[in-house]
Amino acid sequence: MHRLILMRHAKAERDAPSGRDQDRPLSPRGQADAVLMGRALAERGWRPDRALVSTATRTRQTWDLVQEGLGDVEVRTDPALYNASPETLRRFVEASEDEVGCLIVVAHNPGIHLLAVEYLTESAASPSVLDRMSGGFPTGAAALFGVDVAGRCVHEGFLTPKAVGGGADE
Repeated sequence: MHRLILMRHAKAERDAPSGRDQDRPLSPRGQADAVLMGRALAERGWRPDRALVSTATRTRQTWDLVQEGLGDVEVRTDPALYNASPETLRRFVEASEDEVGCLIVVAHNPGIHLLAVEYLTESAASPSVLDRMSGGFPTGAAALFGVDVAGRCVHEGFLTPKAVGGGADE
């Protein structure tokens, strides 16, 4: 693997008709943000070979809209990605290391945020990058990492819907 994208699902509705958190759909703003983020990734040349996506409605909807800007990508959904810990997310990433050139993981906070911070710490990212990432991981945001020859994830960018399209990050 040469590149990794860690993405939080886009903005979701507060409630689901079923009352189950896993069933919460994207809000209209979340839908627009997901399309915007797919375009932003494509414009920057970040086209994944594989997507690992939580089975929650909001993550699947996020991916479906992001993928519109990226073209054909192998998709794997797994219920273990729903509210997964950083350790669980890392195991999924490591399992794909030798199989794909660019991987995107679409999941939830706090796991996705904590894993991004772990990768930054392990690669000795600058204090300004660590400060920015420690400040939060808004809905629809994507942390971009290059993977060096030693397998370390090195920060290459942090995209938010607000930064790429002028919306409001939450």
